[in-house]
Amino acid sequence: MNDALGVYQPGNSPIHRLPAGFKLVALAVVVIAMTALIDTPERLPVGIIGVVAVFVLARLPIRVVLASLRPLFWVVLMIFGFQVIFASWERALVVCGVMILSVALAVAVSLTTRTMDMLAALTRMFTPLQRFGFRPDRMALVLALAIRAIPLVVELVTQVDEARRARGLKFMPHRLAVPVVLGSLHIADHFADALSARGLDD
Repeated sequence: MNDALGVYQPGNSPIHRLPAGFKLVALAVVVIAMTALIDTPERLPVGIIGVVAVFVLARLPIRVVLASLRPLFWVVLMIFGFQVIFASWERALVVCGVMILSVALAVAVSLTTRTMDMLAALTRMFTPLQRFGFRPDRMALVLALAIRAIPLVVELVTQVDEARRARGLKFMPHRLAVPVVLGSLHIADHFADALSARGLDD
């Protein structure tokens, strides 16, 4: 089966060769660790160095890295402003920094892991829950699609923002939010069609 559901970037880097299950567990552990441990701006550089190292080891093109983070600009800007007003600039820097690093890691996992490998790993993880009535394959599919959708939505935000700038329109939240929501629904339709074609729509 091909990798039509995702945006996997073929490669033979150390990150590509890691087992899918290991990458998913590592992603969850690292994101939780960053959220818990990075509580001051002084600790952010450690996280930044770690994430940059992951992208270097993954040998992903710099354009892919920049494209994955650029659409976060407006979201981060709004969250930063909110945190500055209701907390402090230090807290704003920590919250936004951890968010960017977490998204970057999720993108790295998505770009270096085949969809079917991710599904197989998640299914194995959830198999013990089958005795409680859960369906491991469906839970795995939901999580895999959620991780896989991150770079797709990032790319969508990039396209919408470029279209806005090409038309000479000033930035306004609704000019970004409405097309992104509609585009996300379109992506969801494609996911649904792909799942239906594979007999996974029940």
